[in-house]
Amino acid sequence: MKEGDTELIMEIARFESSVDLEKDFRIGWSWRHVRIWPATLSRLFKDGYLDNVFRSNSFTGYKLTEKAKALVIANQEKDADDSQTAPLLNPSDDLFTDIIGHDDVKELLKATLLAEKPVHIMLTGPPALAKTLFLWDIEQTFGEQAIWLVGSATSKAGLWDLVAEREPKILLIDEMDKMNAVDMAALLTLMEGGRLVRAKRGRELDINNPLKVVAASNRLEKLSPELRSRFAIRKLNPYSRSEFLTVVKGVLVRKENLSEEMAQDIASRLDGISQDVRDAIRVARLAPQVGVDKAIGLLLGGETNVRQA
Repeated sequence: MKEGDTELIMEIARFESSVDLEKDFRIGWSWRHVRIWPATLSRLFKDGYLDNVFRSNSFTGYKLTEKAKALVIANQEKDADDSQTAPLLNPSDDLFTDIIGHDDVKELLKATLLAEKPVHIMLTGPPALAKTLFLWDIEQTFGEQAIWLVGSATSKAGLWDLVAEREPKILLIDEMDKMNAVDMAALLTLMEGGRLVRAKRGRELDINNPLKVVAASNRLEKLSPELRSRFAIRKLNPYSRSEFLTVVKGVLVRKENLSEEMAQDIASRLDGISQDVRDAIRVARLAPQVGVDKAIGLLLGGETNVRQA
């Protein structure tokens, strides 16, 4: 086997798992379907990794052999073992510094992110800034290793595709109580053993990715007992008005590189309009073009609360 052949076989396996071989590819697939040169496919055939299921003057149809499928399974298991034992990058020193209080939750989440094997955390409490801000800080720190989902906007297919394509280490779910039952069942399967299986005609998918889930939910009673049991649940108290202003100012200074004066101005003008730190970030990014008042009006569609300095 030449260098790179394993990757080619894995790519072919992904193609075969994405189509209905019995219905649409009874006589096999061609080089055009997998975008691999005929000479390379001919060599893989001679090496025993492809079956030649059909041949004519204009078409040569292939399928993976059992030998190739065994190689695919072995590589998937190796990748799963590597992902189980390889720890995440260390959290940055300023992780959660924008969040006031909740020191025990900060310590728990940092330990979870450093753990070699998954520990799932659920943050709960009334609607407020703190829960979402914890998720946001993790997303900002870990970048492509983390995926953010909002429960009211997820779908089972979307969850599959995101996990398959991105292979994240961390799954962040906001408003988890708004996920539908089908999505929650899919998530339960994923949390149980890091495996997500779809057996839908025409598209089969079997993913082994033992990721960590950090979720936020306002109403735990909407979650099944089975799902709740998978989480370590911590309740947070909402921020007061003064705490919210302090947090927003800190986020804008540290994350968006604003001056303290500009950060204070945006925080004050959002007071009474929004309790979402993401709104403050969007205003900060739009303000250089249209000004703070106009940015708030365009983004939130309401009257701004202009305060004298």
